Amino acid sequence: MEASEPRECTAAAAAAAATGDGGSPPRTTADMRDGGREDGDFKQVSILGDNEVKSTAVVKYSAVPPPAAYARLQEKTDLKLPPANWLRGISQLGQTGATSLGTSRKSKPFSSFGMAYDFIDCIGNDVDVVSDSENIKKLLKIPYSKSHVSMGVHRIGRTLLLDELDIQELFVTSSQTGDWNWLKELYQRLVDPKWQRKKKSREHFYQKAILSKFLYYSINGDCAAEAVPTPIVQPEENQIEVEESWPAPLRTPASVPEDGNPQEQGNVPLGATYVLEQVASTPNEQNLITFLNEGENSQGLKNDFVRNILWTFEDIHMLVGSNMPIFGGGKYPAVSLRLRDSNKPINILTGIDYWLDNLMCNVPELVMCFHVNGIVQRYEMIKTEDIPNLDNSSFSTKVVKDIAQNILSFLKANCTKEGHTYWLFKASGSDIVKLYDLTTLCEETSEDKYQNPFSMPVAILLYKVASNMMMKKVQNRKHYGIIRMLLLNCIKLLDKERHPQFVQFIASANYMISELFQLNEPPKQDENGSTLNENSDDSYSEDEDIPEDSDDNGSFSNGSDPSDDNKAIAVIRSVGELSVPEKYKSTHQIRPSCAFPVCRDTEERCRVVLNYVLEGLKAVDGSIKKESDLPAADPSIPIPLKYADESECTGHETLQKQIALFLDKVGPVHATIKLPSQSGMIPNTWQYQMKLNLIFKASRAYFVLSDAANALQKYGRSLRYIKLALQSLDAYCCLINNLSPEVLFFLSQCLTLNGDIQLMLAQNASNRAAYQEEYSYQSREDQEILHSLHRESSCQALSWATELYLDLEYQLSVSCKCYEAANELLRSCERKVNVVEQHTQVLKRLGNSRNEVGVFYMNQSAAIQTEGTGSKGITALEQELWKKSFSYFEKGIQDFETIEDETNAALLLCNTGRLMRLCAQAHATTGTNLKRGEFSPEEALYYNKAVDYYLRAMRSLTRWEKHPAVWDSVKWELSTTYFTMATLEQDYAPLSRKAQEQIEREVADFMMKSLKYCDTHTESARQPLCQYRAATIHHRLASMYHNSLRNQVGDDHFRKQYRSLADLHYNKAVKLFHLLKDAPCELLRVQLERVAFSEFQMANQNSNASKLKTLSSALDIIINSEYPFQLIQSELACVQAQIQQSDCHEHREGNAPENDSSTFNEEEILKLVNMFETRLTFLLFQLIKLLTTKRKSSGIIDDQMALKNYKYAYSTLLRATADKDTSLLQRVEVILSLLKQLSS
Repeated sequence: MEASEPRECTAAAAAAAATGDGGSPPRTTADMRDGGREDGDFKQVSILGDNEVKSTAVVKYSAVPPPAAYARLQEKTDLKLPPANWLRGISQLGQTGATSLGTSRKSKPFSSFGMAYDFIDCIGNDVDVVSDSENIKKLLKIPYSKSHVSMGVHRIGRTLLLDELDIQELFVTSSQTGDWNWLKELYQRLVDPKWQRKKKSREHFYQKAILSKFLYYSINGDCAAEAVPTPIVQPEENQIEVEESWPAPLRTPASVPEDGNPQEQGNVPLGATYVLEQVASTPNEQNLITFLNEGENSQGLKNDFVRNILWTFEDIHMLVGSNMPIFGGGKYPAVSLRLRDSNKPINILTGIDYWLDNLMCNVPELVMCFHVNGIVQRYEMIKTEDIPNLDNSSFSTKVVKDIAQNILSFLKANCTKEGHTYWLFKASGSDIVKLYDLTTLCEETSEDKYQNPFSMPVAILLYKVASNMMMKKVQNRKHYGIIRMLLLNCIKLLDKERHPQFVQFIASANYMISELFQLNEPPKQDENGSTLNENSDDSYSEDEDIPEDSDDNGSFSNGSDPSDDNKAIAVIRSVGELSVPEKYKSTHQIRPSCAFPVCRDTEERCRVVLNYVLEGLKAVDGSIKKESDLPAADPSIPIPLKYADESECTGHETLQKQIALFLDKVGPVHATIKLPSQSGMIPNTWQYQMKLNLIFKASRAYFVLSDAANALQKYGRSLRYIKLALQSLDAYCCLINNLSPEVLFFLSQCLTLNGDIQLMLAQNASNRAAYQEEYSYQSREDQEILHSLHRESSCQALSWATELYLDLEYQLSVSCKCYEAANELLRSCERKVNVVEQHTQVLKRLGNSRNEVGVFYMNQSAAIQTEGTGSKGITALEQELWKKSFSYFEKGIQDFETIEDETNAALLLCNTGRLMRLCAQAHATTGTNLKRGEFSPEEALYYNKAVDYYLRAMRSLTRWEKHPAVWDSVKWELSTTYFTMATLEQDYAPLSRKAQEQIEREVADFMMKSLKYCDTHTESARQPLCQYRAATIHHRLASMYHNSLRNQVGDDHFRKQYRSLADLHYNKAVKLFHLLKDAPCELLRVQLERVAFSEFQMANQNSNASKLKTLSSALDIIINSEYPFQLIQSELACVQAQIQQSDCHEHREGNAPENDSSTFNEEEILKLVNMFETRLTFLLFQLIKLLTTKRKSSGIIDDQMALKNYKYAYSTLLRATADKDTSLLQRVEVILSLLKQLSS
């Protein structure tokens, strides 16, 4: 171990510490004295003597000027005579009351609390012990002293506060007030059955008097003082010295100030840092200072030590208060003065006392003045490190170190409950030390637990430590559990009924606990996927710091338990054990036992937050005094939640007015509220600010609950929670007009979520009964919070948005209006990154909502059109619905274009195109017999508009890669529109307005455009549809050109062109139908039309060779029709098998199922089979006829074989068609066998 710097620098450093700059906390003006206190930090590391005890001291605060040289008194100076300056205030001695009697001054009951208040940063983590230096010395002298020890112990985090607990004075007070009788009885039963007041001797007063005069002589240097004898006041026979009266239990004052130091109102930004600052200052320092000042004399809560020192003795960190006078002079600039009777040698207790005082204050030398009967004899100077080696008082510093470590380990292992008062007691002459939990003992009695005078100081200190930890900018979450435990114990010690002056502490503590919970933070998971403790770091647990051999039960008692130890939680059987190294082994760290609670899910976490918010609101509401206060609401009676049905919906005009009023209410420009609130709260008071914070916290918790329920698709519950969130914000807006951008932003989030919920309720109207049940439930906690909100507002400003409407149209409109209101609020916020992102999301939701409303109106008009099929004309209702739908679609498109969302804009353009097609269908003309009329110009107009919207949608997407699914959907809709226009103009040709040739050109143009946007090559779910449509288009074009060829007369050029086009499209149609497995009828029909096309060509031919060639090609077409007949045969066989299986079950007799899954129409198949048989019979007959004529002339063998084959097929076909009992399946099988025969 390295040696420290030379001790000669110690006093100089101490002097510098008294005047130097320091980093200690500022003291209040009430604590300053005329002498002028200056803060400073001084650090000195000392290794004393051969025992190598390490001591480090940092002077955190000094109230005296640099040490002045002491006056060396002349021999024979009579100390019984008072100096001229006696009992006058002298800065070198500090406060007159504190130092007039030197270092023997008795500690005040709450001296440690005064230091803790001033150095709050040290409490909880950095310091192990806070106490008066006299108490520290008394503890370290326990093994050497027979004197009694009585101290109160309190735990704050890792820190122990030690104060003298003067039982005699306490019992004097008890005799006068009747308080603490239970402790007096306990003391008499367990400690001293014959307790009586102890008297102070005259010698005691005599020694104190001459010590005081000696100190004044030494600072004054006036040896020729006035020789005027001053009689020493002797105590009367029954008088007991009471230097510091023991405080009575804190009572409720007659009048309690309701307001603290006013806070500025203005805008209330709710950022985390600002909120914590507001919380920390909510129980205003003025109130706290008032409390301290009022109790300065009676409670002893004021730090009046002349210096505060952060002393590290080995590994023990202590904040001690000392009043020891320090003088200059001699070789070293700092010495301590002691007055000793020459007739009484220095004993070990005195030596330890002097040594510890010098260590704590960094004084390198001790100057002792010896006297005989008050007459000065001589001076002697002793170095601090030599004190343990003095004759008759030698002691081991290592033993003192072991005593300190053992006592601290004992206390930390057993004083485990914050907010409890522990009593460390050793009777005079006894070797047993006991530790009692006075708080538990008090609660076990029938007396009032609030009689404990330590309750209030402990509660305030707990609050201040927690506030200080909350205020730190870099806050490790592992402290959250500690902060929560500190605040909970603070609340437990305070009673708002008995201590209304501390209601602000209760409200603020509850709010700070609620702030510890991260509402919208997802649970963390470790590497194995298990959920970690929420709101805490992985390294939070401190169990690894506790050695295996530590005593988990915290008791160090051993041996048998005597009957008088029942009430003691821990006992040291012999003070001699304290001198044994590591007898009470400990890590010097209090086991945390205050882990932050783990919540299973978001709902549980929010419920915990709301519970603390409710307690805070109760505290605030209970502190508001108003003559015309609201009647107390019964929390057991739920506040009714009304349901809005169609009769209650007041129309869109009223809804628009309500939104306008609300937006005007929350607008940014308003005068500041100066009048009391509805409940009587005055602006700028702590109640006002705290209730704002609590209400806003409640709204956030309800928002998170609503969002979580919405994610679980519990829309009724979600609407209930968002209603409570918006009601909270309504009350917030009633308390403050000038809303901050953060509040406006959060309000927009709430309205956005409300819009989402209303939209989902509209889309899931089938579950409305379940949603109503969820919506109507209301917990007791929610009821009580609502009652508190109703004290400030009716909470109806946003009722238009939060009701569970039964009208679907109104529900969709409310959803849309919520998004519109959120959009307006965001426009008034600053353009920050999160605001821009939220604005984009709101516009996207607004566009989607407008799309839903537009689709709703479009579907309504389609339903009216379907119901009114056959009626003439378009109704006014239909036109109104078209206008509404078109208006919403247009606004939605603008919303998406504003945020450059091309995909959604394309979808809305697509829906607008669909609306135009619906309008076109409604304009279809009907004749007098209610049959479909010609394709009208109005239809063409709306279809062309639909095409324009679809083309705009494609231009919006720009390319397929941007969004393939939407691109394919738009292309399909565009192809469908062209195809519909082509089929309508082809089937219902407007011959009254256009020529046939023009119609054919337009139809061909529409068909080719439809074919252009019909993708038959890309593999997708829509590919079969595209292939079927393309095949149908080619079939229709071929049929049209076939028909034109039939009707064309004269012009060979057009005839040749039509023939070529018809043949081309027939071939393409066959190829496409061959790719499909569910269109055999269409394929067969195309083949039959091709046969008819060949027959038409044969009719115009004159030579037999040409006819034979044409007939052969037609027969090839027939033979190639084997594939559709195979599909037809398979389907018919499946149907027949189902019928036979059905007949086998008696319970299904007469109910033979039809093949519902089949796309075949049996009647159509029968018709096509009949037509096919007819055409095949005709072709075979014509071929037989031509080949018979040809054989007579040529006699070719191949022709003979073909003729024989044709004849057999012809005869077989005739026999099959002649048999009327042949089933359709059998006929199909016959055709297949003939086709195979003909193809061989």
